[in-house]
Amino acid sequence: MAGVIAKNSLQYYVVDSNEALEFKLVRRPEDLEDDETTFKPDMSHQVYGDSEQIFGYSGLRIKLYYTAGRLATYLAHTYSDKIHPDKYDGVKPDEVIKPIAERIPPGYLTNLEDFTAALQKEATFRPFGELERRFTARSEEGKERTFEVYRCCVSTPGFLDYHEHFQTFILWYIDAASYIDVDDDKWRFFVTYEKYEFEGRQQYAFTGYTTIYEYYAYPANVRPRISQMLVLPPFQRMGLGAEMLNTIYSNYQSDARVLDITVEDPSDDFARLRDFVDAKNCLSLDSFSKSKLNEGFSQAMVEEAQKKLKLNKRQVRKVYEIIRLHFTNRADKEAYLQYRLEVKNRLNVQYKKEDRDMEKLKKVLKPEEYAATMSITSREKRLESLERQYSELEEHYLRVLERLVIS
Repeated sequence: MAGVIAKNSLQYYVVDSNEALEFKLVRRPEDLEDDETTFKPDMSHQVYGDSEQIFGYSGLRIKLYYTAGRLATYLAHTYSDKIHPDKYDGVKPDEVIKPIAERIPPGYLTNLEDFTAALQKEATFRPFGELERRFTARSEEGKERTFEVYRCCVSTPGFLDYHEHFQTFILWYIDAASYIDVDDDKWRFFVTYEKYEFEGRQQYAFTGYTTIYEYYAYPANVRPRISQMLVLPPFQRMGLGAEMLNTIYSNYQSDARVLDITVEDPSDDFARLRDFVDAKNCLSLDSFSKSKLNEGFSQAMVEEAQKKLKLNKRQVRKVYEIIRLHFTNRADKEAYLQYRLEVKNRLNVQYKKEDRDMEKLKKVLKPEEYAATMSITSREKRLESLERQYSELEEHYLRVLERLVIS
């Protein structure tokens, strides 16, 4: 019984690190007390461990605040109660500040008055690099807001120090994230800001960024690969991701050296974003007209999309299937069947390779050994796998089409 009581009392000192953390991009002193300016992490296991729990505190609040433009950083924590080792056989509370402090640039502030004073420098902050795009977007409340995207490289004056600050956000929003090697001059950065007015002066607030690595492609070409893209929570659901991606495309489309633009290990969310943007852009191409879509996938689609939009063949095929699904009447059994068969035939290519490999085995195995290898169970599993792949793909396509308006 005593053991149960001790366990329950210790549970009182366990907090969810995702709930304990609170972020702010502070524009004015009033934001510090405004709960509307607070946002939370998507994850914290990359800092606080797989359990995403912190032991030793009750009512824990971890405050990681940034000035909106310069990203001057404030880090502190408060709590209502803390475990006392002398009452619990020497059990000590977990480190709270150290795991974060080890991952952010040195020089962060721990005094709120110093942080408030740092806000005065926001009026003179200007983005690094070259302005690539300016656009407006509407917030969920319907307010029109202005944004700008700037392109930087590792040699952009002052940029690397700034990059050290904003790259820390990936710890909380991109799984399996790692900091990039900024000594490599093949990295390119597209950084997005909201441009707003405060006390009659134009100011900037960091909203997100994308990193690109420009891989060499034989003989004298470039194959840019998108590595990381992040739009911070206060600026999501306004179309900023699509604008950032189109900015990247516009930057490279006029470069004859660029073969195509690829993506490194895209998340499901980014895959949907990319497919939406690519499908929308392909709709303007002659080879993707409705009449030509009905004729099936063609080399003309590949060549036009690669030349004008820098898409690779695999992505072009995916976009074709998305748009073709839109024009397929799923209530028409025959039309819908033909569409499914076309997609499944593409998915089945991997299995056809296995068939060729099995034919080679047939020549060297004994009949009974080959029969055992080609069991009916393996065929059934193949069909089940193919059907599952198709269902997942169609679900993804339909989610993309929900956002894509096609006249």
